[in-house]
Amino acid sequence: MQPTLVAVAHGSRDPRALPAVLALLDRVRELRPRLDVELGHVELNRPLLGDTLRHTSGAAVLVPLLLGRGHHVKRDLPAAAARATHLETRVAAPLGPHPLLVEALYERLLEAGWTPGAGPGGPGNRGTGCDRGPAVVLAAAGSRDPDSAADTRRTAALLSERLGGAPVVPAYASAAAPTVPDAVRALTARGHHRVAVASYFTAPGRFAAQSAAAAPGPAAAPLGDHPALARLVLRRYDEALARQQTPLTSPTPLKLATA
Repeated sequence: MQPTLVAVAHGSRDPRALPAVLALLDRVRELRPRLDVELGHVELNRPLLGDTLRHTSGAAVLVPLLLGRGHHVKRDLPAAAARATHLETRVAAPLGPHPLLVEALYERLLEAGWTPGAGPGGPGNRGTGCDRGPAVVLAAAGSRDPDSAADTRRTAALLSERLGGAPVVPAYASAAAPTVPDAVRALTARGHHRVAVASYFTAPGRFAAQSAAAAPGPAAAPLGDHPALARLVLRRYDEALARQQTPLTSPTPLKLATA
């Protein structure tokens, strides 16, 4: 019997967040119908992760629906797994950075009205030469953990490549600098007068809404149930199981899968 995939979402007071996460997990189940897929939240929404683990038996892989190596991934999830002494557990890597995540970001930008290939002097740029072409702010939640910031910067670099070299600047809704409005102003000052905001959030919430409100141009929707994100959830699950090609171990000691 395959270990249960326990998807771990952060949780949000935004009423749109839970339906978005449930829609994503429906896509995961469609891709692998025989796999038991459950949901647990770090906070704010039910079911909480601890409750989900208490009702899970056998073995489980915790897959964070989180986008970088912050406090929740490094501390909260391993601690929750360790408390579930009746389970054999592993904690998978966060979703980002990864090319599948970048593909979802790219397509959300297209849906919002981003025009690819509109660099300086290109077919999408009819300005007078003062406009250096479009640019993107990658709006993330933010963390004081330097690894989380490094993951966001790496995703920004990958997204820039996917956008044909358009500048992509990481910015944050909390805990780190620059803020999204500051990043927009900095790009504008550098001559980028068409700035879009890419939403580096799994689901709708306060930070995603604040970031979108700062966009002077297209504001992409959160990643939500994008098909590439569903494939990435399963990729992280499989990677955690394949790590060192050894059987699942008891939750003490617990190892965190890396990207």
